Formats: sequence, structure tokens, C-alpha cells
Amino acid sequence: MEKVESFELDHRKVKAPYIRKCCLLDGEKGDKVTKFDIRFLQPNKEAFGTAAMHGLEHILAHSLRDKLEGIIDLSPMGCRTGFYLSIWGDREPAEIKEAVEYGLKIVLESKEIPAANEIQCGNYKDLSLFGAKEYAKEALDRGFSLNIYGE
Repeated sequence: MEKVESFELDHRKVKAPYIRKCCLLDGEKGDKVTKFDIRFLQPNKEAFGTAAMHGLEHILAHSLRDKLEGIIDLSPMGCRTGFYLSIWGDREPAEIKEAVEYGLKIVLESKEIPAANEIQCGNYKDLSLFGAKEYAKEALDRGFSLNIYGE
């Protein structure tokens, strides 16, 4: 049985916020996919409210595509401390950090959440623009490290 990469990380030792390259996957036909851990909050100490995290997800899903080609998916972590980003190619954390910071500035400027309706979203009533902005401001103020141990 293959191990789950994120379960191999000692969540007691990391220092959020950070951006971590989790893995580089090689496809059978030579294609590559990179997965990133975009950790906003300290594991086992903090957690996003669902409406704020959902709002961040919607806005970042759009705004990151302005800066990054080849995004496959931006997925909220079940523990509600951050997101996973899957993207085509062998990509580096510095490129992702720049795009995330850009996306968070877009969050702060946003007047509405994209796709916040029952046609485009499966839980459109559980979205908070105010909460998304609060977390975006906090993350930008704290700054994302490329070192998961905060050194």
C-alpha cells in the first residue's frame, strides 16, 4: 500500500504560514504534476471557519489562474489549515508563493465571491467574503515562508 504523503509530515514541527512542495508525480507518458501544501494556519492550533475557507477557495481558484498556467486543482485541506494546489509541470515553491500573494491581494480587493450561486456551487450559502478577507490580510501580514520549520 502506498503511503499518504501528508500523513508522513510531523504536523507538530511545522511553522505556518508556509508553502511546501509536497511531491512531483511522473506520469506514464512523461507528464509531470507538482502538488503543493499552502499552509495558512498552524496545524492543531488553528482552523479556518468553513465559510471563510470556502470564500478563499472560490476567489483563489480564479485569481491564481491569472498568474499560473496549468492549474489542475486548488483543494481545501480536510483539517482546515490550508489548501493543496496541483499543477502541471515541475514547479517551484517561489513561483507559487508569488501567485498566492497576488491572489490574496485580489481577495482583499474583491467585492463579491465568484460562483456564489446554487448553479455553480454545491454549498453557496456557506461563503464569507468578510472572513476570506480577514484570513487573506493575516496571511499577507505574517508572510509565507518557503521553509516549513520557519527558520
